Amino acid sequence: MRRNGGFTLIELAIAVVILLIILALAVPSMQGVFADRRLRISLDKFNSLVRQAHERSIAERRSYLIMWRDGKVGLRPEAPMQGESRGPVSVWSLNKGESMKVSFPAAMVEDTPLEWVFWPSGNCEPAVVSFRGKSGGWTAKYSALTARAEMVSYVAK
Repeated sequence: MRRNGGFTLIELAIAVVILLIILALAVPSMQGVFADRRLRISLDKFNSLVRQAHERSIAERRSYLIMWRDGKVGLRPEAPMQGESRGPVSVWSLNKGESMKVSFPAAMVEDTPLEWVFWPSGNCEPAVVSFRGKSGGWTAKYSALTARAEMVSYVAK
């Protein structure tokens, strides 16, 4: 008897089972990759605001503030010029389930306003910023001279 060059039903079933096992092993690791990506995006968005504040304060020779209000982080000049809007020049809206916390280790008072100032020299008050969300969290210390971040913790879920 001559056999055709096809696959039997059992061979196909075994191949499908092997594929399902591989997928079951890959999905959790892929979720970690996606969580890390979302967390990295949050850090990049915040660092973009910090960079803008630093660069604008130097270029325009005036103070800029990063402010935390109602689930948003915004950047605006400390004192708007005549005819200039008092609103933020840049805003990052946090998603549902995300939160940010800022503290100023060098502050002389405990109850500091949720505003981080960048002076015309480009210097800023040293700050510690923490982010928490569904994808994990990060904490960074920002230098007073360069406004650059030093990661304290970064944990993706």
